[in-house]
Amino acid sequence: MRARHVAGAAAAVLVLAAAAGGFVRAQTSHEAAPPQAAPEGAAPQGAPSQGGTPPASLSPGTVPQQAAPQAGNPPDQNGPPLDAAYGAFQRGDYAAALKLAVERANGAQDPVAMVLAAEILSQGYGVVEDRAAARQWYEAAAAKGSADALFALASLKLKEAGNNAQIKSEAVPLLRAAAEKGNSLACYNLGLLYLEGEAAPKEPSLAADWFRKAADQDEPDALYALAILYREGRGVPRDAIESARLLQRADEIGHVVATTEYAIAVFNGFGMPKDEERAAELFRKAALAGNAIAQNRYARMLAAGRGTNQDKPLAAAWYKVAQSQGGTKDAELDKMITTLTPEERGKAEAILRKWAGGTSG
Repeated sequence: MRARHVAGAAAAVLVLAAAAGGFVRAQTSHEAAPPQAAPEGAAPQGAPSQGGTPPASLSPGTVPQQAAPQAGNPPDQNGPPLDAAYGAFQRGDYAAALKLAVERANGAQDPVAMVLAAEILSQGYGVVEDRAAARQWYEAAAAKGSADALFALASLKLKEAGNNAQIKSEAVPLLRAAAEKGNSLACYNLGLLYLEGEAAPKEPSLAADWFRKAADQDEPDALYALAILYREGRGVPRDAIESARLLQRADEIGHVVATTEYAIAVFNGFGMPKDEERAAELFRKAALAGNAIAQNRYARMLAAGRGTNQDKPLAAAWYKVAQSQGGTKDAELDKMITTLTPEERGKAEAILRKWAGGTSG
């Protein structure tokens, strides 16, 4: 199957180092993507289209206050249906989506349309980026109680703050308001602030509470963060079983770091029965997604034949890919590479050339 290139495979074109008996990596960039299987002909999600002209007026209009109709209602004095704006957005016609969203927002005072307009403007999707106008739309939507808009304003505040804890603290009320309305990302980020103790008092137990609210909505980062708290006993009682459960759920919904940590837990039998075969499968899954730690761990399992068939050339290839992505040196794998036969070295190099060409192993 054709796949995205191995992360670092092109950068780790290996040559035999006769004197050292190992491999040498060329000095190249690390821009290649990981060896992750993708659907044939799949395109990146959310890629903005080129060109497009924004409507003449992008700022919130002044209209009589009224309840917003449900999405899908026929066009009337409230503006076009919200579905029309989302349909244009999904087709990649962002200029049309913005025009329809603005008409809906001004006509119906619809906070969802306001947020859509703000997103298009803030990201410059197919139109001229206009963060000032985007902020106005977020503020208008937040005034109507939009949790998404409150979170967006909090995010803008955090970006502006940099390392300034005082400015960061100004984002806390916005995050809390969004979190109390159920926004999972707001819950997670509020938890982070309480965990870090910079913009808010350092309270691991409160951080865990907010992580849990987000985790209950399957927010991947929150599932992972809460799993680590349970593993370490920070803010919650130490609980290996709950930690493993949360890591497993985060893995199931695509959190690559959680997949790696879950693999480690499965390998060590932390919170569950030890299962090296399952651990190898999980390490391979995360390795294919580009995680350098998983690539290194999977290489070690291949080299030793633990949980999977022993395959030293494949182990050497994975180790070099991990190193090309900043992975740490591994004495055991370095030693294993020095023991490879010329035939095994050739196989390892062939694997890397195959990956660099865009085919998964």
